[in-house]
Amino acid sequence: MRPLFPRPRTLRRRTARLLAAALLASPAAAASAPADADTAPAFSSGVNDFGCRPSVEHPRPLVLLHGTFVNPAEQWLIGGPYFANLGYCVFELDYGQYEGIPLVHGIAPIEQSGRQLAAYVNRVLAATGTSQVDILGHSQGGGALPRYYLKFLGGAPKVHTLVGIAPTNHGGTASGLFTVAQQIPGATRVIGTACPACVEQFVGSAFNRRLDAGGDTVPGVRYTTIVTRDDELVTPYTNQFLTGPDVHNVVVQDLCPLDVSDHVLVGTVDGVAFHEAANALDPAHATPTTCADLLTGVVGAVL
Repeated sequence: MRPLFPRPRTLRRRTARLLAAALLASPAAAASAPADADTAPAFSSGVNDFGCRPSVEHPRPLVLLHGTFVNPAEQWLIGGPYFANLGYCVFELDYGQYEGIPLVHGIAPIEQSGRQLAAYVNRVLAATGTSQVDILGHSQGGGALPRYYLKFLGGAPKVHTLVGIAPTNHGGTASGLFTVAQQIPGATRVIGTACPACVEQFVGSAFNRRLDAGGDTVPGVRYTTIVTRDDELVTPYTNQFLTGPDVHNVVVQDLCPLDVSDHVLVGTVDGVAFHEAANALDPAHATPTTCADLLTGVVGAVL
């Protein structure tokens, strides 16, 4: 049977093609406002049900945030139902869109996406009658975006736990490619025209310096980062770790040495990462995360 997800090399080639397509898009399209943040189609089974009421066991709704260049349907095809089946009220925000560039999302300035996130959290809280949400995100959605919301847009009182899978907390070098781009005159400006969020996630960017100033965390929020040593985009992988109170940094290979997930796979099909995220969201009922959890992710995706 054909794999449910493309191979890692295929995904990397696709990302490159998507960036090229975005670069060729008209400046008018790139300057357009993003789609309405309140748009919330049902991307995954049991997800985005605004009639859902959190249970006693899971009293906070769970907001899922995709990464750069993808959308919720691609990102959370497995993860959305996984957490809905655990009993969470699950919501998937689609953010960072540009008019005229379909499917390729998470590319708008992170400041702009942060305002979408703020509005969406308010909507989820109002619909569910709760005072806080939990956030689980991958890449930009697990790092730069929610941290910006927490730190600069008043999100801290509204978020109990932030779990980032392969998060872009301190930027990345893409195995040196971003570093090279930063050394080529005009390259950063050209990339930033099509994908402002990309250059904001470069190591040493002005965005990252502002985000990191004064510490990685904000009081009152619990943080967990779940990373893979085989990450080829947010490199070095240790850039994903956070420091501060209420922080737990996890490497999936420490839980399962057989886990070979790269940056994309760890956030889309990795059952080890999903199980550890579930433990972080509900530590009182945490169970050991082992290689057996791969059966709910990478292995299950190719059967």
